[in-house]
Amino acid sequence: MVRYRKLGRVELNVTQLEKARRFYEEVVGLQYVDTGADGGIRLRCDQEHHGVVLYEAREAGLRCAGFMLEDIAQFEPLIGRLDRAGLRAQEIDPHTCRSRAQLRAVRVFEPLVGATVEFYVPLPDSARPFQPTVARIQRLGHVVFNTPDAARAVKFWRDVLNFRESDAVGEFITFMRCWPNPWHHGIGIAKFERHCLHHVNYMVTEIDDVGRALSRLKTANSDVVFGPGRHPASDSVFLYFLDPDGLTMEYSFGMEAFPEAFPRAPRRIEPSPLSLDYWGSTRDPRCFTGAGANAAPDFSAEKTGEKA
Repeated sequence: MVRYRKLGRVELNVTQLEKARRFYEEVVGLQYVDTGADGGIRLRCDQEHHGVVLYEAREAGLRCAGFMLEDIAQFEPLIGRLDRAGLRAQEIDPHTCRSRAQLRAVRVFEPLVGATVEFYVPLPDSARPFQPTVARIQRLGHVVFNTPDAARAVKFWRDVLNFRESDAVGEFITFMRCWPNPWHHGIGIAKFERHCLHHVNYMVTEIDDVGRALSRLKTANSDVVFGPGRHPASDSVFLYFLDPDGLTMEYSFGMEAFPEAFPRAPRRIEPSPLSLDYWGSTRDPRCFTGAGANAAPDFSAEKTGEKA
């Protein structure tokens, strides 16, 4: 079985790179690390080398989601499972890996969620202390994919990639753990008319971080599109807001943790006005709909180390 540590990184396409960098640093609370040879601005929100990468593009959207494997031994079963499922993993060259503080990494285009996905192990000495700024972010929490083929995508991530189901809200969204990571979900798979980003989550250390964000987002003219509220599935307090391109971001505080052995069974929550929020807040229609389609796969930079 493939074992994971967590969701480790998210790559986003943005239409105005410097504007997006200022927003993610000054409003969200990420810390600038460096600019890669491929032009990506690398940012961090926890002790890892980097967790978010911004690329300038004509259309904003999800470029790649990266999952940290437990150790180097996980590549063999992972690649074998992908091969048997008819997907070829693209090995990223060692030079590019080192520039990203990775020991080894592979990428694959997963057609059911319609997104490029990376699996990697970080260099052993790449972690370092993180000092929060405007928000006491604890970790990159989760990414949720929109897809018209949600049921088959859930089956693939469960049966091939060995993620574990935690809960589902009807046929609308399924929450899955990066097993054996204990947090309620590292990904979500949501039913939607097209392949695009649903949202990216940052877990904060205090509920006050959620409250203080309201005035900061207002000052930055960033629309709050859902919350504050509390999710019935994960029990997290949440706040959703839009980045300058209309991509949905989330702060959350608190989340159910699962034991590796003998976890509770996944639940199916019946859809209702309160199935996404105990507190009954109203969701803006722009929330979760993504600014643009997921980026088309292009592994040329990973193969050659050159700019894509």
